[in-house]
Amino acid sequence: MEEGELFAIETFGSTGKGEVFNAPDCSHYMINQDVEWEGVPIRNPRAKALLSEIKNKFHTLAFCRRWLEPNFPKHFAPLKTLVDANVISAYPPLNDISGCYVAQYEHTIFLHPSRKEVISRGEDY
Repeated sequence: MEEGELFAIETFGSTGKGEVFNAPDCSHYMINQDVEWEGVPIRNPRAKALLSEIKNKFHTLAFCRRWLEPNFPKHFAPLKTLVDANVISAYPPLNDISGCYVAQYEHTIFLHPSRKEVISRGEDY
């Protein structure tokens, strides 16, 4: 760690065992910004149309599957095609044991020469 650097610190609280893992069902997604997806050959016309809808509607923001329903009621297979092509990234929910709650907390910290600053701290957190 050096001065002038930014860090995101994420912690996960759980009312269960404290062993958090990705759930098998996923509802949240985002365009993969680390991939030159415009050069990825997508042959499925429904997947191409869905990608166009996602780019126009959400840009770089995360989205959930239910927001696709109005224009793409049968989006599961085209979305899977885009995830398999690494054009869209899946962000499954975090689970612990059945019936417990899991929460994520995050702060962004900036390192000054003689102190740290919690940038994300506000009146409510």
